Amino acid sequence: MRKINRSSKKKIASPDYYRRLFAYNRKVFNAYLNALAKLPWKTLSKNMESSHYSMKDTLVHILTVYNGWLNYNVYGRSSEIPHETEHNPESYNSIGDIRKFRDKVWLGVDELLDNLDDELLAKKVKAPWLPGSHYLADVLMQVSFEQAHHIGEIIAMMWQLDIEPPEMTWIMNTRNMR
Repeated sequence: MRKINRSSKKKIASPDYYRRLFAYNRKVFNAYLNALAKLPWKTLSKNMESSHYSMKDTLVHILTVYNGWLNYNVYGRSSEIPHETEHNPESYNSIGDIRKFRDKVWLGVDELLDNLDDELLAKKVKAPWLPGSHYLADVLMQVSFEQAHHIGEIIAMMWQLDIEPPEMTWIMNTRNMR
């Protein structure tokens, strides 16, 4: 039987491709944040029994994933992740609070993406909640897939409320990005 190489020693994509992926991630996240901003806070905060309970908590979770991985773990600062404050969904009481956190998170992500090259993509990153270390290339894919997963949950919650979700498909959101 042929052994499958499950590591990312082989380059998955170029730094520019990851920048394009993250432009898509940001565009989709912002579309959902803006759509949800039109709803009453009580609706956003309502426990709808999703993995992070409410639409608000799910949005915050997406940002904490980016923040923890890309603004802390990548730099070996896992012990500094602000679990009791910024990473606590109870710290957010308005869309404005979430937008401030989003802006802070994306500043750090932008700095990482600006410096992204093949050497950085091959950097090993350790997270205290997972065994081993992981190539940054895989971490970038992980946070992207995590966002897609949780946006799917938000879509389901929006459907439960009979609200049409924003467009999230890759093709429709990237057609003018080349």
